Amino acid sequence: MNAKSDARHPAVSVIMPVLNEERHLRGAVRAILAQEYAGEMEVVIALGPSTDRTDEIAAELVAGDPRVRTVPNPSGRTPAALNAAIRASRHPVVVRVDGHGMLSPDYIATAVRLLEETGAHNVGGVMRAEGENDWEHAVAAAMTSRIGVGNAAFHTGGHAGPAETVYLGVFRREALERQGGYNEEFVRAQDWELNFRIREAGGLIWFSPELRVSYRPRPSVRALARQYRDYGRWRHVVARYHRGSVNLRYLAPPVALCAIVAGAVVGIAVTPWGFVVPGGYLAAILAGAVPAGRGLPPRARIRIPVALATMHLSWGWGFLTSPRSLARKVVAGRRPAPASDAAGAS
Repeated sequence: MNAKSDARHPAVSVIMPVLNEERHLRGAVRAILAQEYAGEMEVVIALGPSTDRTDEIAAELVAGDPRVRTVPNPSGRTPAALNAAIRASRHPVVVRVDGHGMLSPDYIATAVRLLEETGAHNVGGVMRAEGENDWEHAVAAAMTSRIGVGNAAFHTGGHAGPAETVYLGVFRREALERQGGYNEEFVRAQDWELNFRIREAGGLIWFSPELRVSYRPRPSVRALARQYRDYGRWRHVVARYHRGSVNLRYLAPPVALCAIVAGAVVGIAVTPWGFVVPGGYLAAILAGAVPAGRGLPPRARIRIPVALATMHLSWGWGFLTSPRSLARKVVAGRRPAPASDAAGAS
């Protein structure tokens, strides 16, 4: 064992799936390297086929710190990137971080402590959405409000305890290897799917509000709609292949969308009373935007209802229209190869 590592501070591998992250990659890696953690650490960045300056920035980060390495991810798919990084890493604790996520300074130290205290196989915390302009501030407010995401603790916070899933995750390597890593059929929802398999095998997923990661929201209505449509589509795939993995929170958006459309049709074709349902939904998101927008400038507050409607209706549409051709060959996740077998690291 390295002199910098001991039983209380096991060596840690940070894995990052990256694609077109020139805007945030440098800051995300710097937040990792600045962690207040006494153990040994490595950062493995899995590079997809970016069309911006991501590869150039990654090369500069590798040249600037020996703890940083890259591996190729030709497919650009997130689960493939994660598995490639796992194969190329070597330490007993594996920390997942996205290219637009900023770890709080004590994130890794706290996560390692929680793994030991709880015996969990994966621990995670709060996705603290933070914007950099009026639209992103509005999305961040929507993503951290109950009217936006229901009772999802990793969005809104809550008490520490067992959870169905957590944001990102800090894993015991043996838990990942036992499950064969991420299932590469799941372009989205791969975290939900992996955590479901871990729980089905008797493992513990632990949520703690002590763990916080700053998250940068999508920069436009179109990008947010695409993100939440894909969330809905792939959450339906998880529900198809893992019975018992869906709950009322996931069904609320498709039910709301159907009710709104039905109400509008009745209102146009039969009676104006049909507009009560879409009108009620509009009133609800306008009312919900008031507490969600406290402390924000007016230009951000007026955008919150748009963000809420985009999230709800896009998720609902994605869930309802999720084709069975998605993840047609879903099987147990593929076991990552030992680190010694990994190729292409730089």
